Amino acid sequence: MPGVPLTLVPVPAADAVAALRDGDVDAGLVRLPVDRTVLSAIPLYTETTVVVVPKDHAVAAADEVGIEDLADDIVLHPLDDTLDTLGWETPPGTPALERPATTADAVELVAAGIGVLLVPQSLARLHHRRDLTYRPVTDAPQSGVVLSWPEDATTDLVEQFIGIVRGRTVNSSRGRPPATAQQGRGAAEGRGAAAGAGGGKGGGKQGGRRSGGPSSSKPSTGSGARAGARGSRGGSGGSGGAKGAGRGKRGRRS
Repeated sequence: MPGVPLTLVPVPAADAVAALRDGDVDAGLVRLPVDRTVLSAIPLYTETTVVVVPKDHAVAAADEVGIEDLADDIVLHPLDDTLDTLGWETPPGTPALERPATTADAVELVAAGIGVLLVPQSLARLHHRRDLTYRPVTDAPQSGVVLSWPEDATTDLVEQFIGIVRGRTVNSSRGRPPATAQQGRGAAEGRGAAAGAGGGKGGGKQGGRRSGGPSSSKPSTGSGARAGARGSRGGSGGSGGAKGAGRGKRGRRS
């Protein structure tokens, strides 16, 4: 949809859902959980959880590790931890005396030999350093990423974008614009938006492969943050969602 602009805006992970609720963005790539009473969502992929360690750490000699392998390590728990809401039956390792403010700060502490850090794989890639490496943790909670949008703000453009994310093509009847005039009006007056959710270079299961759903949309955020997109006056499509000027037909909830 070359006539429908898209603006991508990075937002902190903790602010992504609020951006959707407040109407700052039309759709977002956000991490589970989301409030399904007000937001619709379709799954995109589930990220492998990895442990970030110095290259000379014993963990670096293995292809993958379990939580029990970290029992003797100090495990850093940043305040913006994206795994915090997933729940741990037993948090791994020994907690640090203080929690780092951000994932980026925690990575610096790992490099200084203070402890190790568990994060979704995309964040380990985003904060890559030559003196650090990471390994999958097979029995740790994993973070799911979804395309989400306000349930009461499903417009024709949003429906079309959802179809694109799900792999529909221009030849698919459900993927076609409802009318040329309406498409033009949406491009001229609508507010495009896409919000994002989770790390820099999207790391899905199995060494970065994204599982489930059309995983071509990569989140792009900073430390534990989520990427977001905010539309200027213009319509939207692309890696998040789209919302036209008027309220379109209510879309089918996914």
